[in-house]
Amino acid sequence: MRGNATKLTNHSSFKLKSEVVAKEVREEEMILGCVRGSREAQRALYDHYSPRLFGICLMYATDQMDAEDTLHDGFMKIFAGIGQYEGKGSFEGWMRRIIVNTALEKYRRGKRLQSIMEEVRYEQDRSEEQIISSLTAGEIMEAVMELPPRYRISFLLYSIEGYSHKEIAERLGISEGTSKSNLSRARSILQGRLRAYYEESLRVSESEPSIIPMTR
Repeated sequence: MRGNATKLTNHSSFKLKSEVVAKEVREEEMILGCVRGSREAQRALYDHYSPRLFGICLMYATDQMDAEDTLHDGFMKIFAGIGQYEGKGSFEGWMRRIIVNTALEKYRRGKRLQSIMEEVRYEQDRSEEQIISSLTAGEIMEAVMELPPRYRISFLLYSIEGYSHKEIAERLGISEGTSKSNLSRARSILQGRLRAYYEESLRVSESEPSIIPMTR
């Protein structure tokens, strides 16, 4: 039995490695094709990665049309600069950075960011963990997407993309103080909205009629 189990484990491991190698080969072929200017390779690359990258565009966009424009502009930059990709690190991560930078450039062109220097203190509520754990990922993401653009972008760059306040300030053309203030304000708004979602879900559950077990 142990011999069979070992063979099965080895087979599964070999199959997984084969799939990874096959994926890397396909990716490399698409990249080389795009470097040569192949329309077929560009279409294959777009079809393969655009759904995931579009999700990033939506996070930074004002609406779906805006996200589609960002995706289009981002892929134009990807195709134009794909020869600069040196194979170091994740190719998808390299494209993701281009998409995020494209969204930020678009935001800077279309909006004039205002300096918000007000001190907004973000206090961790003891019940916050309970509130967040009771909500779905969709409800949390909905609250994030409802933030005003300047707060949402600062929140996404800091909390999801991992940028420092210095990097955010440089990319958005604002001061570090404004970046910190925007993040603090975003957290404060999110805390209020998530609490509202939580309280609403409690009211709904309490208003639902209780099920009385049937007796024979």
